Order: sequence, then C-alpha cells, then structure tokens
Amino acid sequence: MPTKKIRVEIFNNGDRYTITFEGQVTRDKALRLLDLVELLGGMPTVNPELTRSAPEITKIEKVRLVAEKNFPVGWFSSKELQLAYEKQFNEPVHLSTVSTYLSRLADRGFFIKKGASNQLRYRIMTAISNYQVHGR
Repeated sequence: MPTKKIRVEIFNNGDRYTITFEGQVTRDKALRLLDLVELLGGMPTVNPELTRSAPEITKIEKVRLVAEKNFPVGWFSSKELQLAYEKQFNEPVHLSTVSTYLSRLADRGFFIKKGASNQLRYRIMTAISNYQVHGR
C-alpha cells in the first residue's frame, strides 16, 4: 500500500504554517492534526460555494467527510449518507456513487459494513470497533 501524504497550510494574521503528514493516516491521527490546526490558526468556516468548486476535494473525500460529520457514532445506510451529502454540499449525488465509495472506504478500513447486499449499514472504524472486528 503506498504511503499517504497530507499537507495542510494555515494562513493567520500574515503568518503561514505548513504541516506535512506522511504515513498511515488513521481517523485518530487526522483528528489530532485538526486539533493542531485549530490551535495554530483556528478553523475557518467553509463557504459551501467554495467547497463545491474546490478541485482538491474529491467526491470520495466528501463522502468520508459527510459521514464523519453526520454519523460519528452508530450505523447509517448509503441512502442516509446520500441525503446528508446533498444537504451539506447542495449538489446531487447518485445513490450508486455513494454506495460504491462507501464500499471502497470500508475496504480501506475507514468504515465497517454489515448486512445483506441490499441492506448494508456502515459505521466509522474506531480503535474500539477495530478491536471488536479483529479480536485484538
């Protein structure tokens, strides 16, 4: 599996901070990185028009972000995520697209999935759920 790399740039009162993270990206590490960003310069509010037109945010990343924001705990369906996605980004997305991305993200370890193929439910993978799934 290739090494992941995340770079965050923060501009605050004329100061510029660049944080680069390389390695296996987990939800816990990403949250720690966001905590650091908040300490350095705060988290700006995101204008939906800017988010929609930003080329660096792919649909699969948007799906993951919507899930983390709207379903931090508990199980959700692809239909529930589709509705939350359309509300948050004010743009349509096909249910088949959401289902495909959720499946890919589950394969990558971001989500756990359960149920029959026509009734799949997803949950964000945490250290506790990883323990329950793999019995470590």
